[in-house]
Order: sequence, then C-alpha cells, then structure tokens
Amino acid sequence: MKREEMMERVKAEMPERRWRHTLGVMETAIVLAERFGEDPSRAELASILHDVTKYWPTQRMADMIVDNGLPAELLDYDKELWHAPTGAWVAEHEYGVSDQGVLDAIRYHTSGRKGMSGLEKVVCLADYMEPGRDFPGVERIRELSASSLDEALLAGFDSTLMFLIAKGKRIFPLTMEARNDLLRK
Repeated sequence: MKREEMMERVKAEMPERRWRHTLGVMETAIVLAERFGEDPSRAELASILHDVTKYWPTQRMADMIVDNGLPAELLDYDKELWHAPTGAWVAEHEYGVSDQGVLDAIRYHTSGRKGMSGLEKVVCLADYMEPGRDFPGVERIRELSASSLDEALLAGFDSTLMFLIAKGKRIFPLTMEARNDLLRK
C-alpha cells in the first residue's frame, strides 16, 4: 500500500486532533530514529499506524482480542492499552505490514516490554513527547531525549506509573518489566 493511501485510511479512523497527534509522533519518531541510529522509514511507518484502532468502539477491540488470539490478559487492564495490539494486528492483516519490528513497535508503544528494540523505544518515546503533548514532566522527557533514548523512556514510564498510581489504576506487568529492564541497563 502506498504511503499516501495508508495515511488517508488511517486519518479516516480518528478525530482530527488524534490525526495531528499521529503526525507529531511521526515527525518526532523520524528525528529520534536519526538521532539514535534507527531506520527513519520504519519509525515513520510504525508511527503512522500506531493509533489506527484507538477510536474503535471498546467492544470491537475486545472482540478482536478474543477472536484473533491476542493476549487475553489485556482485557483485565485499562482499555487504553488495547489499541496497541489490535493496531499491530490491523497493520499486518489490513495494511499488509510484514516487518515484525514495525509490528512490535506498534504492539508495544503503550506498554513497553522487557528487551525493547531501538525501534520500539523510538516509537514509544515519540508517542510520549510529540510536540502536542502537555503533561507534567514532558519537558524533562524531551530534554533527556537529546542525549539518551533509555533515560528519556525511563522518565516516560515513570510518568505513566505515577499517573496510574494516582488514579488508583492497575499497572500492566509489561510496563513494570520495561521500566525495570531500563533500570538494569
């Protein structure tokens, strides 16, 4: 599928403000990929598709998780996590993406995981810090991203964990594993 056609299809799946976010993630991921030695075209592709299912009805995502053998434990956690694995499935089966690294960057952009690849880190971090993001700590994440992908991502995970704890939400195990893995390094 050509890039322009893909972008039009993805844009149709979301509100305008989320499309602006997607463009911000795309631009940020390209910069981060170049800075940290990753392939900018792969970062761009993963970024275009990272939120493709985010605005699908909750039941549609839940059904996709169950019907396609995606990790069922996701259903025990906040639905904000669901669009990443469903998005990876859609990227592969409906958009024809066959690059496993790109699919994993989509799949883990919300949760992270232990042993994240450079591309996964780039897309996850770009999602945290794209220019439209405005939350306590985002400027620090941006500052850290000038010199360290891991330190910036660690700050991003810390921000997420503090937010979830403050809201009394459950923490997805992969996020804790991703954070702990970054600390070990």
